[in-house]
Amino acid sequence: MTGTERDRRITDLGTLKALAHPLRAQLYRLLYVARTATASQLAEQVDEAVSLVSYHLRKLADHGLIEEADPRSEDGRERWWQPASEGVSIHDEDFQDAPEKVAAHTAASRLFYEQRGELYRRHLDERPHWGAEWNSASVDSEYLVRLTAPELAELSDQMHALLKKFKEKGRAADAAGDTEGRENVALHLYGFPFRV
Repeated sequence: MTGTERDRRITDLGTLKALAHPLRAQLYRLLYVARTATASQLAEQVDEAVSLVSYHLRKLADHGLIEEADPRSEDGRERWWQPASEGVSIHDEDFQDAPEKVAAHTAASRLFYEQRGELYRRHLDERPHWGAEWNSASVDSEYLVRLTAPELAELSDQMHALLKKFKEKGRAADAAGDTEGRENVALHLYGFPFRV
């Protein structure tokens, strides 16, 4: 990582479309979790040809979403990749000034939602294999509350701050070699208005 960018806010249509490709979004997520990987390693995880994965990784790199990483092996032919920032964010207000942008933002949001849903469905299918401790710790909740838009924004900010604290705690433990009992955890949050 360049070290200069903590969270990349995507504001242009080209970058949004680059990330909103099903395979690219999956590759970005896998690379984010692994922190560094080669096209070969990622191709094995997504069951696709290395050449296809390499193509899509270059597209992500063209838009500054990922970058080359220092080699992790002696094989100089292998290209290592890493995320170019600590994460990405996409905000509705950046894509509301033209119908094409609205449509692209909606399509991207639906794709990300579908991929998150698939990740959770896979967890449900694999739940018996995780054991009692992880199953007790896992959470599946829905809260229906009445808030104003500013209150929802405040709630979101506070949840992000708390999650950032735990993310940094996990990264520090990994850096110190304290990986015992640590697993990748997905936490999906949605906060949106609705009427009945």
